[in-house]
Amino acid sequence: MTSAWRTLRRRILTPDMSATNLDVRGFKAKNPAAREMLETVGRTFLTGYSYAAETPSPDPLSRRLDVTPTRFRGFAYEGAAMALAVLDALPGPRRHVARFLAGPGDAHIYMAYVGVGWAMARLPRFRWWTLTAPDPLVRWLVLDGLGFHQAYFATDRYVYGQYREAAFPWPPGDAHRGYADHAIDQGIGRALWFVCGTDAERVAETIEGFAPGRRADLYSGAGLAATYAGGADEEELRAFRRRAGAYHTHVSQGSVFAASARVRAGLVVPHNEVATRALCGMTVVEAADLAERRRPRGDTPGGPPGYEVWRRAVADEFVVIGRN
Repeated sequence: MTSAWRTLRRRILTPDMSATNLDVRGFKAKNPAAREMLETVGRTFLTGYSYAAETPSPDPLSRRLDVTPTRFRGFAYEGAAMALAVLDALPGPRRHVARFLAGPGDAHIYMAYVGVGWAMARLPRFRWWTLTAPDPLVRWLVLDGLGFHQAYFATDRYVYGQYREAAFPWPPGDAHRGYADHAIDQGIGRALWFVCGTDAERVAETIEGFAPGRRADLYSGAGLAATYAGGADEEELRAFRRRAGAYHTHVSQGSVFAASARVRAGLVVPHNEVATRALCGMTVVEAADLAERRRPRGDTPGGPPGYEVWRRAVADEFVVIGRN
């Protein structure tokens, strides 16, 4: 493939950078610093996407992605995974995502699976069979990514209209397919951190407008985003956890999963420590260790999917600790 063709393909496939502007999305950040952070996340995501659209080979791609500042590098990998999943769905060579995950993408598996979910949101359903998510434990992160995308780009419908699909048709043939709504809600909760401009109080108010049966997943996603992306100080995060009330353990669980993703990828930065201290009473490394200690071997026949068993085990840890 010629350099000119790769450049043209990147331009055709990559969304317009203006889509990352909060004014375009209709979101209001709580302050200029939050705006800059959120828009940088969006720009970094699309930069990673454009790199992968132009240079999908794993090693050259990772070398380009790894130039990204540490705080935002995971978002570049997320965008790259979306582009690779889109390429897999197009006519021509496939296995772009599989090769990426078998190589440099492995350390970023959580963000990569979320990126595949973004591709799912943009692909026609008859092409979903091309999506690669080989790990049955964490493949629910694909639907997390889908939920984030829908809340971010179809906010009126998915956030304010609280839309839910009656029966989501993925994963194909999975006995736990009914869990899809929960995974999607976790992504919607994560998106609320962005939709509400990192204003923790506004995030909580929005979640409290949803049916009680959805709030645990939404709070979990918000706790994950608050820890991974940042944008709130320790006092604000502590108030957010208190306001979650009965769902405070789910906020902590989301924070633990964010810490696990950051540690695995070697991308820990100061705001992660602030968040896990406020939301978990732990360091980032301690939170990531908790995630690994509670990680199940797989699904249990007749029970919930292993991913949900994992989430519950981590949340229950904070009941045992008794932290309020």
